[in-house]
Amino acid sequence: MYSFLEKGSGFVFNFGSFYMLVRSLSKEDMGIWVLFIAVCAFLEVSRIGLIQNGLVKYISSDGETSYREILSASFLLNIALTIAYIFFLFIGGQFLSNLWNADILTTLFLIYAATTVVLMPLNQFNYIQQANMDFQGIFWAGFVKQALFFFYVLYLFLFDVKFGLTDLAIFQIIAYGTGLVVAYFFAKPYLRFSKKIDWSWVKKLLDFGKYSVGTNLSSMLYKSMDKMMLGSMVSGAAVAVYEIAIKVTNLLEIPTLSAAPVIFPKSAQNAAKNGLLAAASLYEKSVGLILALILPGILVVQLIPELIITLIAGDQYLDTIPLLRFVVLFSLFTPFLYQTGITLESVGKPKINFYFTVVSFFLNFLLNALFITQFGIVGAAYGTLVTYFIVFCAGQVMLKKLVGVETGNIFKNIIDFYKQGFSFVKNRIPKTQPL
Repeated sequence: MYSFLEKGSGFVFNFGSFYMLVRSLSKEDMGIWVLFIAVCAFLEVSRIGLIQNGLVKYISSDGETSYREILSASFLLNIALTIAYIFFLFIGGQFLSNLWNADILTTLFLIYAATTVVLMPLNQFNYIQQANMDFQGIFWAGFVKQALFFFYVLYLFLFDVKFGLTDLAIFQIIAYGTGLVVAYFFAKPYLRFSKKIDWSWVKKLLDFGKYSVGTNLSSMLYKSMDKMMLGSMVSGAAVAVYEIAIKVTNLLEIPTLSAAPVIFPKSAQNAAKNGLLAAASLYEKSVGLILALILPGILVVQLIPELIITLIAGDQYLDTIPLLRFVVLFSLFTPFLYQTGITLESVGKPKINFYFTVVSFFLNFLLNALFITQFGIVGAAYGTLVTYFIVFCAGQVMLKKLVGVETGNIFKNIIDFYKQGFSFVKNRIPKTQPL
């Protein structure tokens, strides 16, 4: 529930900020901001791969004997990674600014170099709590940092204050710094370190993380490739239009993203104690539940896309409707894709997950290049949707061979969840007494 609340509140605040920004900024500036956020997310997702996944897995399986050594080794790796980020932002920022023809991006990336220093301990504290199956602090830290940024944008919007993209980037540092204080308060009971660095654990975490970070980087590129290619092949304004449709899909992904932090440590525990079939069963049940939750939302979007676009972005973005009908179908495949990666890493197969994700990324790149050239903005949706379908089919075949997943059980679970939900509601409806 805390995980769901964290993702849900994060979406509400992000959506609220987006709602106001899309009405305050030009399409070109909005597109630049979306690209900036995509690059920032790309960096933080790589941190998850290198730091979070190994930390959570090994504390779940080896924490009883090596807890302090694992934490110390993980912190050291996180510091080294943050230094690498700073070098990338100083050197790569100019290249990306030239690629997307937006000089202001250079300044935004320099500001984010300071932001990532704040994010290093903030995210580390969250990872430690997740490894200990404690999600309360993760929720409150996320709630505070997202709420602060939302209310800042609300102030700018209501009082018609003139602002630039650099103002937004600078305030992010303040919001994340406040979240860091909250995260430390909740993570403090779990902060137990060894006096010396155990280099064997550094190596073990790095060996696990090198595939996970490659996987997460490829996955992030995979998910952002459509926007990035639109920015270079069409325009920043095209990115803004495409992002409207993506925001609707993000709402439907809340159950998927909420389940992921909980399922990863549980899947690692189940596989260690009960074998691969236990991990397969958890995969089938989790994907079935997530799909049961999001299918009604997909139907609603298909029925009333005009109303949804008007509410989100206003009449000026009604040309997004055909795009939205395709983009929302991404949500049919994302539960499979997320849980495939989680299952492979939890059973100790990060290398396979890495290669699978890299191949998926190159497939998405080629299909997006083909379809954007032919169809423009909507081509990005075509290319990504075709990629998702191909990767879904390949993933199910791979999981059946490796851990024994039965795809048919997923669809049976969807029906079972609906039956259970119907019975739950029916049993709570007061029965009328005969006169």
